[in-house]
Amino acid sequence: MATDVKVPTLGESITEATVGQWLKKPGDAVAADEPIAALETDKVSVEVNAPVAGTLAEQLVSEGATVEVGAVIARIGEGGAVAASSAAASAPAQEKVQPEAPAAPKADEPVSSTPQHDSALTLSPAVRRAVLEHHLDPSAIRGTGKDGRITKDDVIAAAGAKSAPAQAGTVEAKAPSDAQDAKAPAFAGAQGGAQRSEERVKMTRLRQTIATRLKDAQETAALLTTFNDVDMSEVIAARARYKDLFEKKHGIRLGFMSFFVKAAALAARDVPSVNARIEGDEIVYSNFLDVSVAVSAPKGLVVPVIRNANAMSFAEIEAAIAGFGKKAKDGTLTMDEMKGGTFTISNGGVFGSLLSTPIVNPPQSAVLGLHRIEERPVVRDGAIVARPMMYLALTYDHRLVDGREAVTFLVRIKEAIEDPTRLLIDL
Repeated sequence: MATDVKVPTLGESITEATVGQWLKKPGDAVAADEPIAALETDKVSVEVNAPVAGTLAEQLVSEGATVEVGAVIARIGEGGAVAASSAAASAPAQEKVQPEAPAAPKADEPVSSTPQHDSALTLSPAVRRAVLEHHLDPSAIRGTGKDGRITKDDVIAAAGAKSAPAQAGTVEAKAPSDAQDAKAPAFAGAQGGAQRSEERVKMTRLRQTIATRLKDAQETAALLTTFNDVDMSEVIAARARYKDLFEKKHGIRLGFMSFFVKAAALAARDVPSVNARIEGDEIVYSNFLDVSVAVSAPKGLVVPVIRNANAMSFAEIEAAIAGFGKKAKDGTLTMDEMKGGTFTISNGGVFGSLLSTPIVNPPQSAVLGLHRIEERPVVRDGAIVARPMMYLALTYDHRLVDGREAVTFLVRIKEAIEDPTRLLIDL
């Protein structure tokens, strides 16, 4: 007797998803609770697990199809071979939509020799895409993830270790950034003028949601940005002095983000409106700081939440950020980890940004933008000296936060970073 595989509950207010990838094909043996499909929602990827052990009898929907919560997408039969008719019936659906399959190579492009092993079917969408981009054999990659599964970092490490002779005239396509769609074609360059082409790719649910939310924020909130700069000398010195002891004691590296999270908590106490939100004709003030940390994922920007950051230690903050970063790369962030947030910190400096105006993440009222650190000439005690400086940007909803409050908040951040002792004595 076959057992139905249904779309699980995906989270509050989410009623449908897209079948991103089948991890098992008809005829494959599956264990109870083993992932058989990956669904894409407007926030995160969700795996569908087998309710029972047996054999995947048939897939009822193809990759790329939209499915609702509770819909039956597959059936699992008892152990043993699956009838050929079941597999054949599912084959046409698989042929219709293959979003991760590479385009047929042109005459002057390198041809991937990656064998189509069964192990590739158990890869997450992000990992599978990385395998195809680097032309690797997934069966030859040692997985370091849960239960030995291959992560994107494993693929990148394997690609770095691979020594293959470069082909003359071949331009290697770079991995897509969070602002690009995963399957955007490589730019032809100066030598490709005679091979002009375009490709239309359907936006992922995550990218559609990002576009909608950012546009809504611009149309609803009265956004304004104030700027300042901060001398990073003291934080850099403190990090250099204690980073080895910190890592030895806590098992995590000491970064700069924990300093800014602690500084934001300190500043929010003095300027509570920056940590508030508007609901109807009321202002909701929070006596806690839940920091949304913008993280770049393979399919776009995601903002997992560090809850009660105001009560966390430096080590706890760094561990939370590192954990979210790894989950974002692997596509394993959960709905609960993405919900809420009273304030956002976005670090564009890791990508080399000098200055930007970040957009508020509704219903929050403010977002702090960090940028790259670079030595610039500044005046200290009447002398021009070089100092490691960073520009800070605070975008805020002027409906709730006054200009004086926004400037005060940013000055408190600056004071705490330039004199980290303030973070320890709560000043």
